Amino acid sequence: MTLGRVVGRVWATVKNRPLEGQRLLVVQPLTPELSKTGKPLVCTDAVGAGAGELVYWCKGKESSFPFLPVEVPTDATIVGIVDEVHAQRAKANERAC
Repeated sequence: MTLGRVVGRVWATVKNRPLEGQRLLVVQPLTPELSKTGKPLVCTDAVGAGAGELVYWCKGKESSFPFLPVEVPTDATIVGIVDEVHAQRAKANERAC
């Protein structure tokens, strides 16, 4: 799973049938320090995330699991809303030990 921030939404009047009723949000991937990394992507929303919220999302086959038994054709899904992040990177000399 990866951290990201909701930066927009996609409005589609015509969708694949299993996607009907699903929200599509634009997510900017983030590092654990909350810096932007990579390009924004479109995710289905399994948790009701809103604009500007910090979320975590998954990719691949697992991204369709929150919608079972319906088989939603998605490659990325928001699976949680993050309340807080506590990240501490090891210093270079600590990693060598």
